[in-house]
Amino acid sequence: MSQQGERRTGRDDDWWGQLYDDTTQDTGPTPAPDTLDDRFASAADTVQERFPSPRGRDDTPPASDTPPTPVAPAPETPRTPVAPAPWEPPVGPSGPVTFGSGSGPVAGPAPGAGGSHGPEEPAPPGGRARGADGPGTLREQAGRPDPAGPAHVGDGPPTYEPEPTALPMADPDDLAGLVADTVLDGARHGSVTLRAASVRGDSARYRGDPRRDSLLTARFGSGDSALVLVAMATGARATPGAHRAAAEACAWIGRAVVRSHQRLAEDIRAARRGDLKSGLHRLTDRSLGRLRARAADLGLQPDEYAASLRCLLLPADPRCRTRVFFGVGAGGLFRLREGEWQDIEPRGAEAVGDAVVGFGSPPPHTPEGDRLTMDLGITTPPSPYEPAPERPHEPFRFRASVARPGDTLLLCSAGLAEPLRGEPALAEHLTRRWEKSDPPGLAAFLADVQVRVKGYADDRTAAALWEA
Repeated sequence: MSQQGERRTGRDDDWWGQLYDDTTQDTGPTPAPDTLDDRFASAADTVQERFPSPRGRDDTPPASDTPPTPVAPAPETPRTPVAPAPWEPPVGPSGPVTFGSGSGPVAGPAPGAGGSHGPEEPAPPGGRARGADGPGTLREQAGRPDPAGPAHVGDGPPTYEPEPTALPMADPDDLAGLVADTVLDGARHGSVTLRAASVRGDSARYRGDPRRDSLLTARFGSGDSALVLVAMATGARATPGAHRAAAEACAWIGRAVVRSHQRLAEDIRAARRGDLKSGLHRLTDRSLGRLRARAADLGLQPDEYAASLRCLLLPADPRCRTRVFFGVGAGGLFRLREGEWQDIEPRGAEAVGDAVVGFGSPPPHTPEGDRLTMDLGITTPPSPYEPAPERPHEPFRFRASVARPGDTLLLCSAGLAEPLRGEPALAEHLTRRWEKSDPPGLAAFLADVQVRVKGYADDRTAAALWEA
C-alpha cells in the first residue's frame, strides 16, 4: 500500500501477497540457532564480508573446532524479529550507578537514603514542581556545586517561576520605549571593579509588566581625571509609564553630572564634603523637578510620574578611594567588610554611622565624630509665605566614605535591599560568594543578584564595587 492508501499493482502485488496474504503459512521459529554467541558470530561475519581485513578472511582463526550449523536462507520470508532484552543499569554498593559528565561513574543515593532530591512538591501557581531539596536550595547535588548559585534561599520556593513568562505589552508607536527584562554591565577603573545588573521582578514577569527599575552606568572624562557614575531609579508602583519615569530620572541626572564632572572629581579628590553635598543636592532637585514638570505636561499628578533615585560617584584615579553616594528614595547601601555586612544607608537628611544588618539602631554620631541632628519635637514656626511650600516626601541622602582594600560596597534598589535586610540566609549566601574571592564575572554576579526569597518579588537593581 502506498502512502496515499492505494494498493500496489503488478510485481509489487505479488510481493505484498506473499508477505501478508491470508493463505501464507506462519514462518514459525527459524531453523537457525538464536543464542547470544550466534548473534555475535553472525555480526562478525557480516562485518568481515563488507569490510574485509587487509590480511584476508583466512587469517582469522575459527571460533571453534565444530563447523558452524548451516543456515537455510529464506529469500522471500523475513526472519521474525526478536526484541532485545531490556537493559538493566549496574548496581553498586549504594544503589544504581549513573553516569555524569565527569571521567567516571558517579554513584547515586540508594533507595530510601537521604539525597539531594526529596519528594516532589506541588507546582506553585504559574510554576513547575520541584524537589524539596532540589537545585533551588543551598544544598549541593552529588558533591558538585552549581557555579551559578542557588535559585532561592529561605524556608521554601517562591510562588512565581524563576524565568520570565509574559512579555510586556508593546506600543507600535513607541517601540523605543520597550524595556529589556535584564540589563548587565561591568567595568574596572583604578583599584575598583564594578558589576551592575537590573532584573525584572518575578511578579512583573508573571503579569507581563515592564521592569520599573532603570540602570545607568557611565564614564565621563578620561585617564585618572575620569569620573564614573552609577545611577538607578525605580518608578512609582502601579502607575502607567513608571518605567519611563525611571529612565528619564537616570538620563537627567546623567546629563547634570556630565556638565559638572570635572568640578565633582576635584571635590572628591580634595575631600570637600560640604561642597559635594550641596552641589549634588542641587543637581538631584533639578533632575527630579524636571520629572515633576514632565508629569504636568502629561496631565498626571506628581506622584503618578515619579521615581526614586540613587547614585554612586567614584573617581578613576587609583590614589583616591573616596566613594560618594547620594539620592532620594528607598533602597539600600551596604558594605561587606571582614566577613560582616554593614548597613551604611543614611537615615533621614543626615549621614549616620554603620550598623550591622538587622541588629540595633544607628549610633548617635558618625565615625568622624559629628553628632546627628535629632527631632526634639519642636513645632515648626509658620512660614511667612502663603501657601507654605510642601515638605518633600523623601529626604536627600548623602554619604561619602573611604574604601579599604578588600571591601565590597553594594548599592541597590528596594527590591534587593528589603530581602537582604529581612532574610539572613541571603546575606550569608552573598558573604560566602563575595567575601574571599576575586570579583565575580558578569554572569556569576547576575546569578547572585537573582537569588530569590519567598515573599519578595519586586524588580532588583544592584551595583557592587570590589576594592583591590
